[in-house]
Amino acid sequence: MNQLSDIHKTSNFAVLSVSYEKADAETRGKFAFFEEHIKDFVHSLHNENVGDAFVVSTCNRTEIYTTSPNYLLVAEEFCKTTGVSFTDFLHFANIYTREEALNHLFRVAGGLESQIIGDFEIIGQIKNAYNRFKKEKDKSNPYLERAINSAIQISKKIKNETGISNGAASVSYAAVHYILNHQKQLADKNILLLGTGEIGQNTVENLLKHIFEPNVKVMNRSLEKAAKISEKYNIPHMALDFLDDELKQTDILIVATGAAHPIINKSHFPNGKETLVIDLAIPHNVDKNVTENPNVKLVDVDQLSAHIQETMAQRKKEIPKAEEIIKEMTRDFTEWEQNRKMAPKIHHFKAVLKNMERNEMHNIHRKHRYIDVEDMELTDKLIQKITNRFAKYIIDHPWKADEVSKLMHEILVEQPHNEFNEKH
Repeated sequence: MNQLSDIHKTSNFAVLSVSYEKADAETRGKFAFFEEHIKDFVHSLHNENVGDAFVVSTCNRTEIYTTSPNYLLVAEEFCKTTGVSFTDFLHFANIYTREEALNHLFRVAGGLESQIIGDFEIIGQIKNAYNRFKKEKDKSNPYLERAINSAIQISKKIKNETGISNGAASVSYAAVHYILNHQKQLADKNILLLGTGEIGQNTVENLLKHIFEPNVKVMNRSLEKAAKISEKYNIPHMALDFLDDELKQTDILIVATGAAHPIINKSHFPNGKETLVIDLAIPHNVDKNVTENPNVKLVDVDQLSAHIQETMAQRKKEIPKAEEIIKEMTRDFTEWEQNRKMAPKIHHFKAVLKNMERNEMHNIHRKHRYIDVEDMELTDKLIQKITNRFAKYIIDHPWKADEVSKLMHEILVEQPHNEFNEKH
């Protein structure tokens, strides 16, 4: 792809978002995008030649980020890959384009669009999602690369310079917060964490931070991953094969797995033991039929969010500060994008000057059989200085860029050529 066509594509940035704003947890689960989908999705985009895109899928949102000039074709390929209805997707999706899309990405990265304001887990998920797609495609996209790096910087600045994350209330913390407020004698409770992904690890950290010496065990399909978490936090681990036996003595089950369908159901709770089940997964990994057992209490991510309203009220007061940071970083990004769009004109202008320099030096050498090195160094400095002035002018006056570039081309290229023809 040449530079001009690449730049044209970057002006088509779009985000298609299915989030908690229009879709409940069950509906969001239908649009969940799993790691095994990545290869097929990237290959389908390549085969259809529709451009670059990647998908972020979390408990709160599934979003397609794309620089394709036809984002609806990208959405169709997403729906084919995940086996969902394109019509249903459009019904629940919010669509953002160009500047609005960039602002949405930055707000998401800054924790302003999270179901729990100030939840910064999303920025790590965005970064990881893009890296997985880049690895599969074996090529980066300059616009997306810069946008995500800017999003990461925004996340850091908002976290460090505002109080929007005070009283941490991420999904993982919300689970622990719920336990603290609804369970007594926690030192005597057996807690089983199922799943060792990012949310699972954050849950372990919050359990250890807020509960004195909790009885926590971790279980995962991959025993190797469970062992790493066990070693890191000094807690027992076991293989998934022991799930049924372990549940018999579990008081609190936290499910943070990433399965496409429920892996816990009412058959896992055959006795009368009271059990609190917290499902942090989207789509739900705990079947709602577990509540047919009156001794089982089920809580999901949507319910958890309702228990931290006081923290949210304080965080909302910090939103203007965060938005000011986003404005500042957006101006920087827009300046970079503008400079990048002007780059071909600047390079062309400099190339014309360098060509003139070569011709003049050739004439001088032909006449005098000698060229002073200092003269060559001086012309290089002059060319760079003139190029810098040209670049500054068209960057400061982008609406005049085409007109000025055309005029300079006529003066520096066409006019000398016409003069040459007249002389000969």
